[in-house]
Amino acid sequence: MSDIIQLLPDAIANQIAAGEVVQRPGSALKELMENAIDAGATTVNVFIKDAGKTLIQVVDNGCGMSPRDARLSIERHATSKIRKAEDIFAIRTMGFRGEALASIAAIAQVELKTRRQSDEHGVLLQVANSEIISEEACQMIPGTSISVKNLFFNVPARRNFLKSDRMEFNHLLNEFQRIAMAYPDIFFTLHRDSQEVYHLPAVHHKQRISALMGGSQMPKKLIDVTEETDVVGISGFVSKPEYSKKARGDQYFFVNKRFIRSPFLHHAVVSAFEDLLPADAHPLYAIFLDVEPHKIDVNVHPTKQEIKFEDERLIYNYLKVAVRHALGKYSIIPRMDFDQEGSFSQDRLNQPMQQFPEVPTPRFNSKATNDPGISFSDVVRNRHNLENWESIYEGLTASAAHTPDAPQATLTLESSFHENNSDQNTPAQQGLKAPYQIHGMYIVTQIKSGFLLIDQQAAHERILYERFKQILEQQTPSVQRQLFPKTLEFSPKDAAVLSEIMEDIRLLGFDIEAFGKNAFIVNGVPEHLSGQKEERALLETLIDQFNRNLELRLDARENIARSMARSAAIRSGQLLEPTEMQGLIDQLFACEIPFKSPSGKNCIITFDLDELARRFDHP
Repeated sequence: MSDIIQLLPDAIANQIAAGEVVQRPGSALKELMENAIDAGATTVNVFIKDAGKTLIQVVDNGCGMSPRDARLSIERHATSKIRKAEDIFAIRTMGFRGEALASIAAIAQVELKTRRQSDEHGVLLQVANSEIISEEACQMIPGTSISVKNLFFNVPARRNFLKSDRMEFNHLLNEFQRIAMAYPDIFFTLHRDSQEVYHLPAVHHKQRISALMGGSQMPKKLIDVTEETDVVGISGFVSKPEYSKKARGDQYFFVNKRFIRSPFLHHAVVSAFEDLLPADAHPLYAIFLDVEPHKIDVNVHPTKQEIKFEDERLIYNYLKVAVRHALGKYSIIPRMDFDQEGSFSQDRLNQPMQQFPEVPTPRFNSKATNDPGISFSDVVRNRHNLENWESIYEGLTASAAHTPDAPQATLTLESSFHENNSDQNTPAQQGLKAPYQIHGMYIVTQIKSGFLLIDQQAAHERILYERFKQILEQQTPSVQRQLFPKTLEFSPKDAAVLSEIMEDIRLLGFDIEAFGKNAFIVNGVPEHLSGQKEERALLETLIDQFNRNLELRLDARENIARSMARSAAIRSGQLLEPTEMQGLIDQLFACEIPFKSPSGKNCIITFDLDELARRFDHP
């Protein structure tokens, strides 16, 4: 039998290695911008065509390279910052040439022009498939220009897996924003298909973050966060609670100026806002951590967006208290001693309670029934009172999830609902008890064989989705004109998305028009949404959800219908009147598919009373 193990040709090995570093156009842009920064550039200009598939060009005024360095920069394992193994754990730079260029040159056609200040001429290299096609002298100003053309031209399978231009450009914007946010002292521009998207002069950190997050009104919404410890230096900004968003976005962590993702640290920030935000609100923040390089490992993932800390729990505690200090400094919460997290000022605690934000307390809404004295025992054969609800619900849902043959305890209603309601449309028409709320999250209503537990947010999303889809198909918008039109300013990224979908959202009933760079005038909103939500929150959530849905490859109008339903739906914890609950139930059962929200969440859980009583028979 012949040998079966063989060494791969260099070209194939380079393409495989490139797949770990260059996953999409945004990955290539990130590497090129980081190289420019490490070259000492004070100006970085970015040019994009066809969402990076045709061209990604980064031009900087950095130190440039000699002809020899330019040739070596596209070779594998070439580096300017590592001389021995220990250097890997002492890196503070991003990656000066060489480390990523070899990967990019393996799957794209690259044109590299570079010149040092001390050289009379520059050098121009044409590279494709890791091969230098040509090398010649050229005239240029000091610095470097790298053009990446026809990304994945020699790996068609990878190119076919790229998303839509809109989705890929979103990833490019994200990478650009993160780097520009970390380096406010550098002048950045971004051009898309010959149109300037970002023009960011060198400014102070707060101004740069404001320009990227939300425009001229942003500085007044931010609070400075600053703490210095022996373990970590913490700086940055968090939003005031009243300026939180319904959509989860504009949340950034940087370690030694490198963007990272960390759900653990995100939890620390959110915990610092405890009792200051509603359950569905998310704070904005840009937090910069300065840690000694030997105390972190940045090589956990090829993109370096996940890192390991030597003592992650200690970083968590410092970060949480630093944010609480910042909020306390602005009299938003009682100030705390940094060394004793649980301490509060007695003077602050003695102040009148109306000075503190009022947060809804989860409760059983007994007023939402015809009988004000109704208790949970009325529903479950007088066997349980209200105090047993939590254990009943948790136990039954756990049983349904883990017991395949559990009778009548199911997360779908397709069979049981139609069997029990074949001749009667809704519970209200059967003469059963009126619906009521639990914890402001679920609506309980009876059917002949038991009762239904309805997730009010998921149900409302389903109802709105059906309505918006019909409006878009029939193009019959109903607009509620505003007495006083509102001018809203968005971040350049959100403004670009809103401009792109403006014609379609007008069909839903928005009367909106562009008003200068990144600003819009809202003259009217869909009639059935008038007065329900603030226009900015509605549009911000719509944009965020629209961007998230791009991964699903939906057509634009389907995406907008889903996104608007998510944006405009009532939230968990919102209390409803009995008539509102009954109206929601009636509309849900009128939907073609009432069992699932557009995002796939279950709207309805059905319980059988006999089975419920048998399983939870408390004395």
